[in-house]
Amino acid sequence: MALLVVAVVLSLAVGARFTPIGDVVQALLGTGDQNVVNIVGTLRVNRTVNALICGVALGLAGVLMQAVTRNPLADPGVLGVNAGASFGVVVGLTVFGSLGAVGSVWLALAGAAAASIVILAFSSSRVVAGSPVRLTLAGVAFAAVLSGVTQTLVLTDESVLDVYRFWRVGSLTARPVEEALPLLGFVVAGAVLALASASSLNALALGDDTARSLGARPARVRVLALVAVTLLAGTATALAGPIAFVGLVVPHLLRPVIGPDHRLLLPLSMLAAPTLLLVADVVGRVIGRGGEVQVGVVMALIGGPMLIFFVNGRRKAGLS
Repeated sequence: MALLVVAVVLSLAVGARFTPIGDVVQALLGTGDQNVVNIVGTLRVNRTVNALICGVALGLAGVLMQAVTRNPLADPGVLGVNAGASFGVVVGLTVFGSLGAVGSVWLALAGAAAASIVILAFSSSRVVAGSPVRLTLAGVAFAAVLSGVTQTLVLTDESVLDVYRFWRVGSLTARPVEEALPLLGFVVAGAVLALASASSLNALALGDDTARSLGARPARVRVLALVAVTLLAGTATALAGPIAFVGLVVPHLLRPVIGPDHRLLLPLSMLAAPTLLLVADVVGRVIGRGGEVQVGVVMALIGGPMLIFFVNGRRKAGLS
């Protein structure tokens, strides 16, 4: 919690130039220099709120996907759920033109749901069953196919291309607070489903037969988790674009500290993931001289090497 508070303060204070904490407080109260009020009270507050919402959503979605697929390399971005949500939004932009925040969410949820079903089918197939690396490669290939189809649609409409070109890299500046807050209900619903499934996910980790003997219903648990992942990843993608690796990195950072118990892993991911996303956003502001590096790019720079490290570690352990 303390780290999250520090990350929020940094997000409000750090940008092209550092804003003293006293000036930040005045700006939040609407007093002080008008330029600082505009920068802090509008721009930085927007991206801070978006980071908090998206961080919670992506952190929970990552834990759920790793639990349901029994694949420690699972992540909504890596396995194609975010790509499915992006595809849904682009189809909507192509057909309907401009979309509001709520309209984008419904289309993103439809795309994310379809992608989640495909990934769940992959995880149950004989080809990839029991092989986290194979499932990851299948998910990456699936995401690449969806991205190719999405790119084809985008290139047919210049107005859609203008919107998609900026949105696809993952940006916390895409939605103002007024549009972000109405989407909070989708994240809350997904979070409630996730937290309610914690004990069942612990049982599921022991295998379907053992889970049944403990009173859990594996099929029901997977369906509820699928709904939660759809709500969480779809909303995050509609809000900020397809940001990958948050759901992959956070569980791997938490498990060595707290263990595999989902009753701890899920709620703590709601704190750790937004902290990571806020820090990545601040880093993007600092290293992008004369501009900024979008948070999706920073997370790719962090998560890509970590994914390679995790894959190599599992290969050396003979678990691929």
